[in-house]
Amino acid sequence: MSDYFDNTGRDDILSGGVRMIKIQTHAGEFKVWTKRVGNNPRIKVLLLHGGPGASHEFFEGFDSFFPKAEIEYYYYDQLGSHYSDQPQDDTLWEIDRFVEEVEQVRKALKLNQSNLYLYGQSWGGALAVEYALKYQHNLKGLIISNMMMSCPEYGKYAKEKLGPQMPPEVLSEIQEMEEKEDFDNPRYLELLIPNYYCEHILRMPFDEWPEPIHRGFKHLNNEVYISMQGPSEFGIRGKLETWDRTRDLDKINVPTLVIGATHDTMDPKHMEWVASQIKHAQFLLCPNGSHCALYDDQETYFSGLIKFIKNVDSN
Repeated sequence: MSDYFDNTGRDDILSGGVRMIKIQTHAGEFKVWTKRVGNNPRIKVLLLHGGPGASHEFFEGFDSFFPKAEIEYYYYDQLGSHYSDQPQDDTLWEIDRFVEEVEQVRKALKLNQSNLYLYGQSWGGALAVEYALKYQHNLKGLIISNMMMSCPEYGKYAKEKLGPQMPPEVLSEIQEMEEKEDFDNPRYLELLIPNYYCEHILRMPFDEWPEPIHRGFKHLNNEVYISMQGPSEFGIRGKLETWDRTRDLDKINVPTLVIGATHDTMDPKHMEWVASQIKHAQFLLCPNGSHCALYDDQETYFSGLIKFIKNVDSN
């Protein structure tokens, strides 16, 4: 974990709304980092970041929108992420354990059905759905952002739709490195950044990406990421490889917003279909956005997100 924090039993209430929350796991007790921003008894949004193994830093764009809308929100680094404890134990990187972690965080923050909106982006969207399928009675609203509900379908979309959008010679070279599992080759990233990342992750020149995004990538815990996601950027090869909740979406009853983007790594048509499968769901498309639509299509993204939250609050 970050050297800034002392995890030796001191008071876990730190300055600036930061709190280190103790969680219990089969491998012992650890602490995870949270930070509250704002104060609204009726609207509290718990943010579940992507990765797995990324951090809350990818969400710092929320600071430009939620405070003005008087929305209280919580940054939260999941176990293994940069500001939280980072145990070296691969048995901890399992969906069910992450769900129980979120439940412990919810209880510690005293969030409940009267005020809790659970937001998940990318991997966080999968985690949010898994939480809702077990604990939706604790939720006031659910937001699934930029995450298909089937990893096999995501892999198919990446292979059949996203890959062919690249120049043929680029795709061929990337595929050759993937087949050899030569993921540490600097050439792999050299090709991905202009041809994939800047087209489907964040549609800006790489050197113009917001500082929190660069910082977030720097702080990615590769052990967690590779364990669950795998090393490839075209589909899932880790523990999430067969994850699929498409048949369970009709079990979700809470008001839900599904956010997709035209240029996303995640198929926007699939995202729209997801909204059609959840009883009280609506779909928001970011036409200019990618996987990080909260940065490259901010007006659409945040106006739609805030409108959804306020509408649920008023009903």
